[in-house]
Amino acid sequence: MKNNKLVDVKNLHVHFPLFGGVFSKHVATVKAVDGITFSIGKKQTIGLVGESGCGKTTVGRAMISILKHVAPDVMITGNINYHFDNEVVDFANMHPKGMQKYRSKVQMIFQDPFASLNPRMTVAQIISEPLQIHTNMSKNDMKDRVGWLLNKVGLQPEQSKRYPHEFSGGQRQRIGIARALATNPELIICDEPVSALDVSIQAQVINLMMDLQEEFDLSYLFIAHDLSIVEHISDMIVVMYLGNVVEFGSADNIYHSPKHPYSRALLSAVPLPDPKRKNKNRVVLKGDIPSPMAKPSGCGFRNRCPIAKPDCAKDIPELTDTGNGQLVACPYWKEEF
Repeated sequence: MKNNKLVDVKNLHVHFPLFGGVFSKHVATVKAVDGITFSIGKKQTIGLVGESGCGKTTVGRAMISILKHVAPDVMITGNINYHFDNEVVDFANMHPKGMQKYRSKVQMIFQDPFASLNPRMTVAQIISEPLQIHTNMSKNDMKDRVGWLLNKVGLQPEQSKRYPHEFSGGQRQRIGIARALATNPELIICDEPVSALDVSIQAQVINLMMDLQEEFDLSYLFIAHDLSIVEHISDMIVVMYLGNVVEFGSADNIYHSPKHPYSRALLSAVPLPDPKRKNKNRVVLKGDIPSPMAKPSGCGFRNRCPIAKPDCAKDIPELTDTGNGQLVACPYWKEEF
């Protein structure tokens, strides 16, 4: 039977040590990701949602193995197993030199289209840079490839001679998408790719990404904090809170029937399209999200949870099946509040 999985993330931990004092001693550890597990299938989109600071961007950067270049002291444990052409490659435990030949298969679209493009490079230079690194294309072939990619993302080949400052935010993000597509990747990690764009432009970019996925058989990890956008593009949704997965299931089930108290609160925050209607089911959480340097014992959500019990402080709750493949990390998910 053919394996339909593209990547398995198993018990991933990402901790950042903090140093202080005169002698730069280790004083604390930021547990950005504290043991998460999920899979992405071929041609599948997994949505990763949660509040700012929950660790979702760190997960994406760990999956593409760029964290060690940004923070050399980062501690990554667990496995990030990619299935490439009957070969299993663990990005979490591979030396950077050995990863060179696999980097073209996993690309990233960044959140800020203004900061993710080099202002001193033309569009042609930006899109052709990964081709220079990962292929042996001639200059003429690269030029044709750049023009073809610009067409695919809704821009004109003639615009390849321009610089990023000559484009709008939506157009810059299209350039970022073209750059990600350049090397024919199998997985694209999308780090809040539309959060910096106007609402009218967000829909255009999301629809473009869905069309490209259909045409090029792409898989996406779509990171966002807006459940309504994630539900539209995703097949499955992973809900994160303070470095842990609290709920996992199909996009339809998570969006229309969330089980975990945090998921329900997150969904209730989605604005209603009619400004005259009031959201009677709005859940307002008390307090702020705890620091990942000093996580609460047991369930990380218990200090803000409306149905928390004393034993929630004992152990981190495991994901349990609610009966339809929807996994919830809460033993009291059936209780109303």
